[in-house]
Amino acid sequence: MKLLRRQFLHLAAGAAALPALLRAASALDYPTRPVHIIVGYAPGGTNDISARLMGQWLSERLGRQFVIENRPGAASNLATETVIQAPPDGYTLLLVNTSNAINSTLYDKLNFNFIRDVVPVAGIMRAPNVMAVNPSLPARTVPEFIAYANANSGKVNMGSAGIGSVTHTCGELFKMLSGVNLVHVPYRGAGPALVDLLAGQVQVVFIGLTESIEHIRAGRLRALAVTTATRSTVLPDIPTVGEFVAGYEAITFYGIGAPKGTPADIIDKLNKETNAGLADSKLKARLADLGGTPFAGPPGDFGKLIADETEKWAKVIQAARIKAE
Repeated sequence: MKLLRRQFLHLAAGAAALPALLRAASALDYPTRPVHIIVGYAPGGTNDISARLMGQWLSERLGRQFVIENRPGAASNLATETVIQAPPDGYTLLLVNTSNAINSTLYDKLNFNFIRDVVPVAGIMRAPNVMAVNPSLPARTVPEFIAYANANSGKVNMGSAGIGSVTHTCGELFKMLSGVNLVHVPYRGAGPALVDLLAGQVQVVFIGLTESIEHIRAGRLRALAVTTATRSTVLPDIPTVGEFVAGYEAITFYGIGAPKGTPADIIDKLNKETNAGLADSKLKARLADLGGTPFAGPPGDFGKLIADETEKWAKVIQAARIKAE
């Protein structure tokens, strides 16, 4: 009997250790096939480029292809739902950005709860938007713009990439904190908004740095300020909005998420390799070209950023009474 009991205890101990061994094996072997990173926007923009830069790095580090799959639609909700419904095995990842934080409040009836259903894996970068105006506007600084907008209340048009877009919410936050009355003109994407800003059909857009930098350098647009708390290394002479409007700060963030239930060891492995990429001088330089600052750290840090941004934009959306189309 004692022998049988010892054998049973030995088998029980082995069985208890088996899940840990399987977890270790899964992290050791992962990935054994291509990994898909789903991007909720068309190719060519900052979301797509940041995903491709990190995907290339991970492909080289982990020896398997990280495939970028563009699934635009419903302000990135389509891509998010695709990832949430995928098996939680680390082979389907999401390019997470600020829109995910905004959409949590903007849309009343989503088929998911982003914070509950998406596990943060790693941040990639944070970047500013630019408060850009048409050079014909007689305002060269943020205070001059505010004075002009107040003198022409309801006559200054603010373009955006669409209702509830980052460009829209950045502008609404500016309106709330500065007290100016701007007429919101939504477009179907940042491209059309930029075209009309260049043509003078709208006077200001809180546009992404990637889309606007060459026009700013060429003098076709005038940058009044960047939206982040600190100045951008790409435009070091341009002040922040917060230098003139107390409490103003708005970032665009990018990172990687996975379906809820993805093994923690796989998340840790992806986080470690992503952070290694963010420490690489060549990759850092490429992100800097996009106006981005690397956002390295454990998954919890990225999760906190998502939660904080979700809460922040919820207040703006509710105060401005923004409703999704």
